[in-house]
This record gives sequence, structure tokens and C-alpha cells, in this order.
Amino acid sequence: MTAVAFDTLKFARSLREKAKLSAEQAEGLADAFTELFQGDIATKSDIGSVKGDIEALRLSTRADIEALKMSTRSDLREAEARLEAKIEATKADIIKWMFGTIGFQTLIILGAVIALARIIR
Repeated sequence: MTAVAFDTLKFARSLREKAKLSAEQAEGLADAFTELFQGDIATKSDIGSVKGDIEALRLSTRADIEALKMSTRSDLREAEARLEAKIEATKADIIKWMFGTIGFQTLIILGAVIALARIIR
């Protein structure tokens, strides 16, 4: 990272003469800009050196997303298979209960018919 050349005296003079700021205000702004410019500023070469890292990160992220998609699809298939098995088991239970109920009702009706037949004789 490189520092930017900044002429604080020229900047302060310009602020006093052109913007009509007081000497204190002009010097304060010049000092603030100096601190700003002395910080780390990325150059074109800095950005170029980071491009490779960005591309590697992009490829890694794509691979992670694809792996996550595959995992999610697999999990969904497994969940679907478990649900289908539960539905089939529930269907079987419902059919058992229906035949049991129909059989019980048939016995009750037959018993009632026999009882009525005995009463009528």
C-alpha cells in the first residue's frame, strides 16, 4: 500500500483564501485530510493481487453451494420415502379398523335381527 502525496500547507492556504475559513479551521481540515490520506489506500496492483483470492473464494463458494444442494436433495428424498412408508402404514391401519368396525356392526345387526325374530315367533 502506498501513501498519497498531500500538500497540507497549500490545502490550508486554499481553504483560507478561497473558502474564507479561519486559520484554525483550515489547519484542522488539512490535518484531518492528512490523517485520512496517510491511512492504507488500495492501489491497482493491490486490487490485482486480491483478484486471484476472490476467484478462488468464488469457486469454493460455488462448490459448497452445489454440495449443499445435493445434500438437501438427498435429505428430501429420504424424508419423502419415510413419509410414504408412514402413509402406507396408516392406510393399512385404517383398513383394519374399517373391517373391524364393519364386522362388529354386522354382528350387532345380526344379533338384533335374531332377537327380533325370536320375539316375533
